[in-house]
Amino acid sequence: MSDLTNLTIKDALKGLENKDFTSVELTEAHIKAGEAAKDLKCYITETPDQAIEMAKASDAKRAKGDAGLLEGIPLAIKDLFCTNGVQTTAASHILEGFKPQYESTVTANLFAQGSVMLGKANLDEFAMGSSNTTSYFGNVINPWKGADGKDLTPGGSSGGSASAVAARIAMGATGTDTGGSIRQPAAFCGVTGMKPTYGRCSRFGTVAFASSLDQAGTFARTVEDNAIMLRAMAGHDAKDSTSANREVPDFAAAMGGDLKGKKIGIPKEYRVDGMPAEIEKIWEQGIEWMKDAGAEIVDVSLPHTKYALPTYYIIAPAEASSNLARYDGVRYGYRADENILSDMYKKTRAEGFGDEVKRRIMIGTYVLSAGYYDAYYIKAQKVRRLILNDFLAAYEKCDVLLTPTAPSAAFAIGENEDDPIKMYLNDVFTVPASLAGVPGMSVPAGLDANGLPLGLQIIGRPWDEEMVFKVGGALEEAANFTALPHTLAKKAA
Repeated sequence: MSDLTNLTIKDALKGLENKDFTSVELTEAHIKAGEAAKDLKCYITETPDQAIEMAKASDAKRAKGDAGLLEGIPLAIKDLFCTNGVQTTAASHILEGFKPQYESTVTANLFAQGSVMLGKANLDEFAMGSSNTTSYFGNVINPWKGADGKDLTPGGSSGGSASAVAARIAMGATGTDTGGSIRQPAAFCGVTGMKPTYGRCSRFGTVAFASSLDQAGTFARTVEDNAIMLRAMAGHDAKDSTSANREVPDFAAAMGGDLKGKKIGIPKEYRVDGMPAEIEKIWEQGIEWMKDAGAEIVDVSLPHTKYALPTYYIIAPAEASSNLARYDGVRYGYRADENILSDMYKKTRAEGFGDEVKRRIMIGTYVLSAGYYDAYYIKAQKVRRLILNDFLAAYEKCDVLLTPTAPSAAFAIGENEDDPIKMYLNDVFTVPASLAGVPGMSVPAGLDANGLPLGLQIIGRPWDEEMVFKVGGALEEAANFTALPHTLAKKAA
């Protein structure tokens, strides 16, 4: 049944409906593929027994004619979403062994629509990172390989989710995007990743990093698969005050047809100094594809883009330092063995958090401290509003923006780790959309000279995911990206 792992979600749903195979058979095929790909370390916690039980229940539901939007589809769940009775760690030692007694709204919605959980996907600790090398449980490996055979980063923080989908050991996966943590790994792993508008998906039951930025989203191998997944998991939630009370459209129905009458904006500020020629080339190719699909290309300006990264690295660590104050060894998670309370706090946090998390807590505590709050945090929030205003002004001239997703292809594991600033620059093209809270999607568009995937990013108006999916579908059709990761190509040969 190994060929079942090559199906798209859409085709698998059709096969299940036609009784070509069962959800149990589909799930077993992915469990078997996952066992053969354990070296990629995509999962922190695997749940094969639970997956089979969920698949059996799904087959029974379908037999009664009661199939949900994702009935019987096996997914990977990023280990940032609380799952009732299943360990949820946020890839941190401080939460090792924590089993929530409740379900996140995103996973509850997915399970209500019939999806099957294969396991909890690995990530950067507390979603802080661009390489998936800060996980306490070991770094995820990209199924694509460097020209020299070196292991590559899958990107971060949702690297386990992206790698699992690329390696065909999950049909789709949940992710979270704070500054690019869905779009950048999607580009590095040659899959499609969607960050919806902030507030489209509930944050209830999702371990918080930066509350005003975190947004759940999707990974899959096609644009339409992402559209199906997002429809299943989105929706208003009274338990989350930032959840928008808006109707969830049928995103997939918006796809198809040409782009005649649509305007694609090209922001001049994304042509950054030192950008590799291959990134420039794939961007130009994307522009030509848009023209061929009937769209009009419009030059736009986002003048405050140059302030996006410094703004993000003030706001995100500030919110992180506040959110992570709850991990003190008292209520849940890891507790250091100390008799004096203040010593227990210090030792718990020193031993429980990794270096990158500590770095961001320290930065965040500094910018929130007396004397610096106005100088840093308040100013950063004002600049954030100007960045959103730039996007809104651009959308008066165009329907979506087209940009590169990342400034490079996947790099070798450990390559940028001695320079945190260089690592933070990985998010240069994704952070502005996160600060503005607008939807963004990465679509695989081609390969670089070393045969590694490169992605193009579509950024849409607030709440206009339908247009992002429509343009994404046209881009996907033109790019016709069919390359397989090296680990799969070797097996196929």
